[in-house]
Amino acid sequence: MPVTVVRFNLVEPDATPASLRARYKAALEMAAYADQHGITLVQTEEHHGVANNWLPSPFAFAGAVFGATERLAVTVSAVIGPLHDPLRLAEEIAVLDLLSGGRLVTVVGIGYRPEEYALFDVEWKRRGRIQDEVLETLLKAWTGEEFEYRGRTVRVTPRPFTDPHPLLLVGGSSQAAARRAARLGLPFFPSAHLPELEAYYKERLVEYGTEGWTMMPAAETPLLHIAEDPDAAWAAYGSHFLHEARTYASWQSGDIRSAVKSGATSVEELRAEGVYRILTPEQCVDQGLDNLVLHPLAGGMPVAEGWRSLRLFCEDVLPRLGG
Repeated sequence: MPVTVVRFNLVEPDATPASLRARYKAALEMAAYADQHGITLVQTEEHHGVANNWLPSPFAFAGAVFGATERLAVTVSAVIGPLHDPLRLAEEIAVLDLLSGGRLVTVVGIGYRPEEYALFDVEWKRRGRIQDEVLETLLKAWTGEEFEYRGRTVRVTPRPFTDPHPLLLVGGSSQAAARRAARLGLPFFPSAHLPELEAYYKERLVEYGTEGWTMMPAAETPLLHIAEDPDAAWAAYGSHFLHEARTYASWQSGDIRSAVKSGATSVEELRAEGVYRILTPEQCVDQGLDNLVLHPLAGGMPVAEGWRSLRLFCEDVLPRLGG
């Protein structure tokens, strides 16, 4: 049975507070519906100060999803570690882990947008050292014991539900990220299909005498939308996918490697690339993917169309996958 994912970043260009409220409400209702139909997890993420209203508070959203669901996991992929106070982050994750009974998966990345660091007055050049402190602090905080933090003795409560701590992965596409994960004995989440980086991580595990594992995106992990008539859907809604693709492209410099990387400048080019795919239920099953990532509200997709895609996926695709 493949891993099935419903992704939400709540993007909506030119939104009003009322339209965003409707989108957030729909996302929670979609999460509840996905949970009832056996979807594996909801995936969300963090970006700040984006004109199209990209979700900046993934843990608040995760908490709402947990309140609306009973089984599925929520993966925050990724939280930008250096933008958070480490002690507060430890508390937030611990509380969500308790509320959800261990259903939270947190990937801590370092980010790739200097604008976000400037917004929070965090020094971009120190991001690696800050990330080290964040991860080390989380692991110490979740023991429930006193520890030294910036010259003070502190203790963080409550302890999480999950023993020894909530699932925490180090995200990134650099050797520095892989080293950081190996040194701390944490699993590594490369931001793209990077076998050479996985090999480097395994070498560092041996060097540090630690244990860990890799959760790496497949070589092909398209973002999916399900429709009975893909041609009509591309014509009507392709601009929403293109908006998201162009937003990502504007953030990614040459050394940023991401599973979502598009060079398309038109809907036609985007469709030909295959990063985003609008498929019939039959075509979706025939893809033979190990991970199926549905993106029902991509780029400000109308809520009604997002629902159509999700229902087709849950009612016409999942039963054919053995779900």
